[in-house]
Amino acid sequence: MDRILLIEDDDIIGEMICMYLKEEEFLVLRSHNGQEGLAALHDFKPDLILLDLILPDFEGTDLCNSLRNITPVPIIIISSNARVSEKIEAFTVGADDYLCKPFSMHEMKARIQALLRRFKQSHPPEVQQLPVQQAVTVPPMDLNINLEKRTLYVRGESVEMTFSEFELIRLLFEHPERVYRREDLINALRGFDSYINDRAIDVHITNLRRKIEINPKEPKYIKTVWGVGYKFVL
Repeated sequence: MDRILLIEDDDIIGEMICMYLKEEEFLVLRSHNGQEGLAALHDFKPDLILLDLILPDFEGTDLCNSLRNITPVPIIIISSNARVSEKIEAFTVGADDYLCKPFSMHEMKARIQALLRRFKQSHPPEVQQLPVQQAVTVPPMDLNINLEKRTLYVRGESVEMTFSEFELIRLLFEHPERVYRREDLINALRGFDSYINDRAIDVHITNLRRKIEINPKEPKYIKTVWGVGYKFVL
């Protein structure tokens, strides 16, 4: 069953689309704003995104750009703005299709199916989306991270983290020994944290070290690569 993430704040339109797609045997999750949509992207792992351009917390094109930097899945813009310039901007930041409100539900379904068909042909199933990992354990530091439930246990104790801290440890943890420049980490978190910058990255790293390292001043796991950035060492 194909999974559709709908990011739409209008309750009437949102419910109509959800109802129709569910009747057409899609699995649908609706987010009411951009932050919910970004969070759902990791937990729900959609095969396609329907994105309204007018949201209470994001400019639609900015959110589209953030989504495109995170996932390759098709993005269909749904908007009441029919100007050519608006459509061009949407395609420039990563949209795959553009539907003007009001639109036919049958046409929406046809466009969804066409994009899904093309995407699956160009992306084999094993790389279409990251597999859900129930839990991964690193015995030397007794670190248990559950990517689906977004939980972290260190030496048997539950650790509280901010959304950005979890995204950062997840990225480092999934790619041990890889050296990340601060710019790489900023780009990875952009969209989740509107205040992200070099200083914010250093603060997040300091906080993570306090939570997972036995001696944060002499870290064994999150290492500084001087003049470059950081890496995770098993």
